[in-house]
Amino acid sequence: QVQLVESGGGLVQPGGPLRLSCAASGFAFSSAAMAWHRQTPGKDRELVATISGTGGTTNYADAVKGRFTTSRDNAKNTVYLKMDSPKPDDTAVYYCKRAYLPPWGRGTQVTVSS
Repeated sequence: QVQLVESGGGLVQPGGPLRLSCAASGFAFSSAAMAWHRQTPGKDRELVATISGTGGTTNYADAVKGRFTTSRDNAKNTVYLKMDSPKPDDTAVYYCKRAYLPPWGRGTQVTVSS
């Protein structure tokens, strides 16, 4: 059974760093491209970042490019999203998933506010 569990969310001040984690199980993690998405109330879920199975290729939405970094540790079956210089507009529930397959994790709330 595929499971994805996000953690690391919370309240962070604008500019303060925050790192999200996603622990994966139930599939061949090192072979799977992974993705981070986010959603705010009333809006569609949007793609934030993707990372290839080896971690050698990453892609980012324009809104977070240069501020967010995704990485992975295949030995720990974990993918990360480092949020540097977060802004109030980054407030959302953040989800991880396999880039091309379900399911979604339950998400972790990130609130950027002073």
